[in-house]
Amino acid sequence: MTQPTLTFLVGPTAVGKSEVSLLLAEKLNAEIIACDSMHVYKEVAIASDKPSLAARKRIPHHCVDIVSVTEEYNVGKYRHAALAAIEDITKRGKNVLFCGGSGLYMSSILDGLLEQLSRNPVLREQLQKRAIVEGIGSLHRQLSDLDPTTAGKIHNNDAKRIVRALEVCLTAEAPMSTMQANRQGLWGEMPIDIFVLNREREILYRRVEERIDQMFANGLVEEVKSILPLPLSTTAKVLIGIREVGGYLAGDHDIEQAKYLMKLNTRHYAKRQLTWFRGDKRAKWIDIENETAPQLVERILTKE
Repeated sequence: MTQPTLTFLVGPTAVGKSEVSLLLAEKLNAEIIACDSMHVYKEVAIASDKPSLAARKRIPHHCVDIVSVTEEYNVGKYRHAALAAIEDITKRGKNVLFCGGSGLYMSSILDGLLEQLSRNPVLREQLQKRAIVEGIGSLHRQLSDLDPTTAGKIHNNDAKRIVRALEVCLTAEAPMSTMQANRQGLWGEMPIDIFVLNREREILYRRVEERIDQMFANGLVEEVKSILPLPLSTTAKVLIGIREVGGYLAGDHDIEQAKYLMKLNTRHYAKRQLTWFRGDKRAKWIDIENETAPQLVERILTKE
């Protein structure tokens, strides 16, 4: 029996992954696992640009609509759900196609997570207080002493990541970089291809803005209005669209400012996505020019 294959079709938001993924899944005899931190939420459809019901009927999608915005969700829970989906799909003789824009979610499948490490919320709170009193630079210098490899990869103003890295080092009494090197994922365990779709920056940003205009036309304000009364989890609160539209609904700014902020924050998000994917040297980049979706699928299949 031929060994199942695993393919990643990833890239920044609005690059055009969805249409390509449906055609590619058909060609590969694959089912799709969403690799997207917004698609997991049941109540968010417009803001997340979730695959349509027609698309999900055409090709089965996994890790979509699996939790409420009131529930905390993280990469560990995603990895657990995605691995279960992989097992289910491959047992039925099909291949797996991941589609989305979350580099962290992709990495959790390819390389694993530090799941063996217990978190230390008391220590984390202490570190956060130190960052306020001493300045984040003090914590970054401590991290440089304990784990220079990890410190060199984190900007000295990135308080969240510095605190987390120190929490790992001090709790495990070992450098975070050493523990990451020992992670276990699926890379090397089965045939895996990674394709990153990309467009010229100006074109990508125009597509981002057009998509957001369409979201507002499709009822984004009403969707956010229905979500805001719920006791949102900390992870759901940071979804793009919640704060921007929420500010409009609260009277903090007008709807044009809400659109502007959402476009700005989405462009910044797309830039961060591209930065993450560029850091993974295993990926093959597909620079889109004027190709149609079928032409892009052909390029992917021939790995040109």
